[in-house]
Amino acid sequence: MKKTRRQFIIDSSAVFAGTLFLPELLKKESKKKEIILGIQLYTVRDDMYKDPLGTLKKLSAMGYRNVEHANYVNRKFYGFSAKEFKKILDDEGIKMPSGHTVLTSKHWEVAKNDFTDEWKNTVEDAAVLNQKYVISPWMDESLRKDYDGLLRFLEIFNRSGELCKRSGMKFGYHNHDFEFQDKLNGKLLYDIILDNTDSKLVLQQMDIGNMYGSGGRALEILKKYPGRFESMHVKDEIRVEGKGEMGGDYESTILGKGVLPVKEICDLFKKSGGTTEFIIEQESYQGKSPLECAEENLKIMKGWGY
Repeated sequence: MKKTRRQFIIDSSAVFAGTLFLPELLKKESKKKEIILGIQLYTVRDDMYKDPLGTLKKLSAMGYRNVEHANYVNRKFYGFSAKEFKKILDDEGIKMPSGHTVLTSKHWEVAKNDFTDEWKNTVEDAAVLNQKYVISPWMDESLRKDYDGLLRFLEIFNRSGELCKRSGMKFGYHNHDFEFQDKLNGKLLYDIILDNTDSKLVLQQMDIGNMYGSGGRALEILKKYPGRFESMHVKDEIRVEGKGEMGGDYESTILGKGVLPVKEICDLFKKSGGTTEFIIEQESYQGKSPLECAEENLKIMKGWGY
């Protein structure tokens, strides 16, 4: 593209044509690099369950313009239908570019070689909310024991990606910790997942905090799989006595207060990870309220230029 622009400048007869095309080209480039900053509503889960409308108003007042849901049951988001929840978000000036709903083997009907109506409804309702990503945030333990069985399930991931694509979305997977400690055929589960999913259909939403206690290091993984992480859960971790969120020695904390180089991770993933969606999530609060943490984390991310 730059070469073409130089040719336009050199060739005076094409200068005018170049000025016509330039705004559209810049618009496309800008769209590609658009950064989404949001919050995973699991951060304020108790508040959302008690008062979803009031909680969303508070998040909007803080400056949040994007959220990611963690509650979709019986075709309802926090008790509201897709259309109702979209109106609630619209009224607060909030978008929901992604959401978490677990895809299981029960959502695939082998006899019909197709998804169940339940999963098709999941994708349909996500489209009503104008989501970009339908993300599965878990993998049942039964699927982690058999290599060939896991490969068959990952093909369902790809098929889900095809289903989502028909509605202008993308399917995704969100890691916890077991992907970086469990192995099949001598290979880490996370490597199996990335090696057997189509990057054009299945995005990886990296949770940089979940993986830490089991040895997963975001920057090392980025070197191995550049460009594979369109979305990220932005977290920091501190060591705790007893069991943390993943059953290990760590729990999440205010960004910049823990052991992870969070800003460096975000900056590098934005540069070479293909990451355009940064979702703040904190699950433990060290004496502060979840909403206080949400506000503080947003200010920190904005201070870092996000």
